[in-house]
Amino acid sequence: MATQIIYFMVSGRPEKAEFRVNCSTQDVKDLFQAAAEAGPNDILKLYNSSGNLINISPQLEANNPQSTYSLEVVASDYHNTDLTMSLEMDKLEKRLQSLERKIFTETGAIPDAVCELKDQVESFRNKLENVDHLSWLGLFKNMSEGKEKSYTTSRRTVASPNEERERVRQKFLEMSSLEITEDVKQYLKTPMFDNWQWEDAEMLVLLQVMFTDLDFMSTFNIELEVLQNFLYEVYCHYNNIPFHNFRHCFCVSQMMYGLIWLTDLRNNMDSTDLFIMLTSALCHDLDHAGYNNVYQINAQTELALRYNDISPLENHHCAIAFGILAKAESNILKNLTNEQYRRIREGMIQCILATDMARHNEILNKFKSAVPVFDFTNKEHKDVLMKILIKVSDISNEARPLDVARPWLDCLLQEFFHQSDMEKLEGLPVSPFMDRDKVSKPSSQTGFIGFVLLPLFTELTNLFPCLEKHILEPVRKALDYYREMEKALERQNQNPSSE
Repeated sequence: MATQIIYFMVSGRPEKAEFRVNCSTQDVKDLFQAAAEAGPNDILKLYNSSGNLINISPQLEANNPQSTYSLEVVASDYHNTDLTMSLEMDKLEKRLQSLERKIFTETGAIPDAVCELKDQVESFRNKLENVDHLSWLGLFKNMSEGKEKSYTTSRRTVASPNEERERVRQKFLEMSSLEITEDVKQYLKTPMFDNWQWEDAEMLVLLQVMFTDLDFMSTFNIELEVLQNFLYEVYCHYNNIPFHNFRHCFCVSQMMYGLIWLTDLRNNMDSTDLFIMLTSALCHDLDHAGYNNVYQINAQTELALRYNDISPLENHHCAIAFGILAKAESNILKNLTNEQYRRIREGMIQCILATDMARHNEILNKFKSAVPVFDFTNKEHKDVLMKILIKVSDISNEARPLDVARPWLDCLLQEFFHQSDMEKLEGLPVSPFMDRDKVSKPSSQTGFIGFVLLPLFTELTNLFPCLEKHILEPVRKALDYYREMEKALERQNQNPSSE
């Protein structure tokens, strides 16, 4: 069996990796992870001798001890976890205060249960602020140089949100002139792309690559500095929440970028339509707070009142996007004609509003009727296709490799459970698919994949048969995977003594 030998440096020491040429990508990653003595949540980055990022895969080009690669290990998002928990505690305390005022106004007294809950929240906050209680979370990971790396509970400074954003901005600008290898560029065009390998600043660089690769810079006369400011502003307007965050924004944009290439849309749609779709994907969840439209409406939030209960989140995302574009330093539309601007604004609003799942059946049924007679010169057909493409991109995680998709499910359920906890606390109707007492991983996915993803992805594949292997087959396999998991869970519940 043929093998590949790769020479690389990690933490100042030379290493050598040998693997079969037909092994899986995960096997290669595991090999590098072991060589780097990296933890399971660490991000590995490999650079060639020219300093360019290259993809860790069985297709790595063989080298020799004189032209070694360089492997770096980056801790995955641990530096923000304790800050995020503190911010979540602040939100919880504010909601408790609101609930307390509401009950007192209506009854003239505060029930003992509310007082007890407040004491429990305060106690938990005190534990979070005590470093000794954080060791079980693995929050303080020592990434010091050298062969030995250990987990320690020693206190270290946590960057404020503004400091962290500035760090990302500086790194983004420093890296933005780096030449991305052809290997990474091609990988970026596929649903196989593993977002978990990339830091925020690096994802910003890859977004810049997408805009330049599609010739948007010259077509729309966009200055590089303005594009960078725009991308950075987009990054800053995504909140640090479990799912609807900047990484999700990147994944949706990357899937849209991949679909544009896989379906050869450059030969069937003009640059303005492609620009609308990619920019809409970037902006589609700006300033999402982690609570869906049902919560917004039931809780009568400011957004629900402002937008009269009509797609409050999606309308808000649009407003934030055009607020960014209203600033001269980040306005990538400033050199367009009035007609171009009007068309792009109209298209972005249509695309972003289409991501409201309340409109799912309406949009899908319209697309289904168009597919048999689809005509790219028909504006209605093209408009509904653009809506379908952003919808597919938005909920495309299960079309990705299992080891990429599974962490996203954990993130989504975390956000769902947080909302249902708030709904219970505030006496609002609890969304059944978000209730931690009723939902399991397999049950959450079998219905969603079977009734939402498969019909949507099937219709898109009917128009573009080339997508069968890229997105439809992986979704079918994901459904089989969660059905088997659900059966195993049922068997386990029926025979608890067999554990």
